[in-house]
Amino acid sequence: MKEISTRDAIVEAAISLFNRKGYHGTSIRDIAGLAKVNTANISYYFNGKQGLLEYCYMNFFETYLELLEEVFLQTGSPTEKLKRMVDSIITYQCKNPQLTRFVLREVSIDSQVVREIMSTYYVKERYIFTQIFEKGIESKEFRKQSISYSIIQLKGLLSMPFIHSYYVTEVLHVFLHEDYFKRKYLEEIHRWIHDIVCLTEKELSIIP
Repeated sequence: MKEISTRDAIVEAAISLFNRKGYHGTSIRDIAGLAKVNTANISYYFNGKQGLLEYCYMNFFETYLELLEEVFLQTGSPTEKLKRMVDSIITYQCKNPQLTRFVLREVSIDSQVVREIMSTYYVKERYIFTQIFEKGIESKEFRKQSISYSIIQLKGLLSMPFIHSYYVTEVLHVFLHEDYFKRKYLEEIHRWIHDIVCLTEKELSIIP
């Protein structure tokens, strides 16, 4: 079994503690203690707790956008691409539920770092989703609809179980780490795409 590096141990400890105690409720000593490293290692690798927070953001969003861009550049219809994007994102988030929950929760709070994320990562995400919806409407695969509101609905489907993981687990008794959740939830999002986003055969038959 591969031994975890000091850097990775710090990141794993930070994500776990940020989730349980919040960013401001977690100290450098807490992170170092859980990671079983010297506090100086955190300064060395990340230049402190703020640098560690920014690394978590960057790690999440760069991977997230790479997944979107990879599918966006592939061949296929808008419907196929949208479904593949959903599959990639949900699979990634299921593999990294704590990181996903922490990042999505933190970016709901206004800060300078969050504003930078909005103006870089989220602008790219909006461009990709907008292109998919525009091409789907143009090719008569998708209904004519407000693209902004469609993106809001899609983003809600992609993020809700992870932001509200305690509710999902304790109230609904659904467990994000289980393969069944990923398989079943993807089926539900695909159904949303077919029933809400896509035109039905009946609707297609009456389009001039």
